[in-house]
Amino acid sequence: MRIVSICPSNTELLVYLGLKESIVGLDDYSDWPADIQHLPKLGPDLDIDMTAVEALKPDLVVASLSVPGMEKNIEALKERDLPYIVLNPNSLHEIGEDLITLGEATKQTQKAQEVYEQYHRFLQDYKRISQTIQHPPTLYWEWWAKPVFTPGGVNWLTEISELAGAKNIFADQNVASVQTDWEDVRRRDPDLISLVWVGVEKRRIKPELVYQRPAWETMKAIRNKQVHVLDEPLYCRPSPRLLTGLKKLAYLLHPNKYPAYVEGDEWLDDGSG
Repeated sequence: MRIVSICPSNTELLVYLGLKESIVGLDDYSDWPADIQHLPKLGPDLDIDMTAVEALKPDLVVASLSVPGMEKNIEALKERDLPYIVLNPNSLHEIGEDLITLGEATKQTQKAQEVYEQYHRFLQDYKRISQTIQHPPTLYWEWWAKPVFTPGGVNWLTEISELAGAKNIFADQNVASVQTDWEDVRRRDPDLISLVWVGVEKRRIKPELVYQRPAWETMKAIRNKQVHVLDEPLYCRPSPRLLTGLKKLAYLLHPNKYPAYVEGDEWLDDGSG
């Protein structure tokens, strides 16, 4: 098959299914694994060059609705009568189901089932450990600073938090994404702050600016210097690679409880194909 992926999480799903060699084109933000970076880049995921997509003569385009604004990609695929599939998961369960869905669409059902089972075994292992954490610290995830966007209760990062032995301070909000403000975060007074600004490289985020926010000096996370800049690709993309982020976060929070994480580890050894 000739497959085009127009979203980073979809590219990662394809790689886990052993379809790296079938990918013929990517969106600009698909940056993992490194050995597919030579493929044609088709523009950022919100501004895909559909003429370039069509020129690649794909048997399947893997699209997404995980970010507002991606709807226009779907409309353009329809207009050009290109074969496509749309993924839009919000939970870890739905991401697992996407493995099966994509496996069926690409005739990789057996491989999809194998990865699906490994995925769920990993989650179950971390769930068992998380249940031994008696006093989970509270955690604030910052997707964007101004205006503030943070994951709510209906989002994979709330699940990742719990599996890592922590609690998302916005888990009480029954939505996938919450728009709020710095004062609301201050009142909730998290033990830790995790900065994962969507689309921003880790090296460009300056945690010292967080310490300067009005009245935040009273917060536990600020007083205890618990502001962490994490790898956005490991937490903001709905793919099985979130489990690598889980592995990293759990070891950061509870190094005596969870398996060790070494920088560069992946949750699935052969995940890069």
